[in-house]
Amino acid sequence: MMKVLFLPLFQMNTGHHKVADTLMDFLRRQFPAVESKKIDFLSYCNELMEKMVSEAYLRWIRSHPASYHRVYKTLMYQEPPRFEFISFEPWLPYFESKMKKMVEEERPDLIVCTHSFPSRILQRLKRKRVLTVPVVNVYTDFFMNSIWGKRFIDYHFVPHQEAKWELITKYGVDKGRIIVTGIPVHDVFMNRSEARRKRQPAHVLVAGGNQGLGNMLAFLRAARTSTLFRYSVLCGANRQLYEEIASWQLPHIRPLPYIADPEEMNRLYEEADAVITKPGGVTVSELLHKRIPIFTIDCLPGQERINLQYLQQNGLIYHLVGPESGEQHMLRLLMDDVEKNRLFRRVSDYFAGVEKTGQEALAEVVAAMPQRMAWRVLHP
Repeated sequence: MMKVLFLPLFQMNTGHHKVADTLMDFLRRQFPAVESKKIDFLSYCNELMEKMVSEAYLRWIRSHPASYHRVYKTLMYQEPPRFEFISFEPWLPYFESKMKKMVEEERPDLIVCTHSFPSRILQRLKRKRVLTVPVVNVYTDFFMNSIWGKRFIDYHFVPHQEAKWELITKYGVDKGRIIVTGIPVHDVFMNRSEARRKRQPAHVLVAGGNQGLGNMLAFLRAARTSTLFRYSVLCGANRQLYEEIASWQLPHIRPLPYIADPEEMNRLYEEADAVITKPGGVTVSELLHKRIPIFTIDCLPGQERINLQYLQQNGLIYHLVGPESGEQHMLRLLMDDVEKNRLFRRVSDYFAGVEKTGQEALAEVVAAMPQRMAWRVLHP
């Protein structure tokens, strides 16, 4: 039996896990003889370390977003990456030994990284010829940060043609190892909706991410006395947010708990005329496939802010400024059929650059491999 190992990072539910789960579900359905397994590499190294790092990460983003964004750009968005030389150099031998041990224990035939950090450690092992197992990078944002392993990684599933060109020209990666897949989403979201019937009032889905809504809550508070839209609010794991919105007892604003089932999430998308969300790579990609207008009010520093820059430059998302004027701005855009047609043309242009879905690309990689590779780890 062939074994594929998926490596996200952290235990909290993120886009890295969502993409890994999507591809694992595909393999289970299409390749029943292939064993899939997902491991959070940081927890494998040390569960207490994972807990401390993830909690510190969330506290930093919430309490000092500006400083987090500066540090993210400095350490993870510059070439050559300053990440190794500033903060993690003393730890890298430790992570390399842990990665080598994990691979020896799991004996995978293929490794799929949906987070940059495991990819970086695997690249170092492959560069030293300690590891021969093929590795796939599956990028989950609309850019590639500098931590991802690149030159010594076997396959790259990239979000757009610009990323493919960057790998070829900047890193010398052979174009045959790069596939433009977009950010992979579950098959259920790839069935585009028929033309939506116009509802009065329009139905807006608010999806703030698993950690809560941030400034979107101010927008909803401003909308309590308005009847311009009907809102369904995904509260994720934020019970306090759910209870606050429920306490309003308003017929046009309903809170929803965390939804894990793709089919149920797709039904919500089908009922929505627009979505207000943060510019996370996976959620935005699902909405682009569904051809639903996307609005954003707030975004996390670091990855989401850089995603927003790409999405705005390509006209794929609308940024609402201020909770008081946001509804009027959204109403004008949704009533403008000419602008909506322009938006859908821009979305079509984006997908015109996609060569295969992530599922199709992974199927080709798996199908091209022997039934059971001569697995080995080379010892220096």
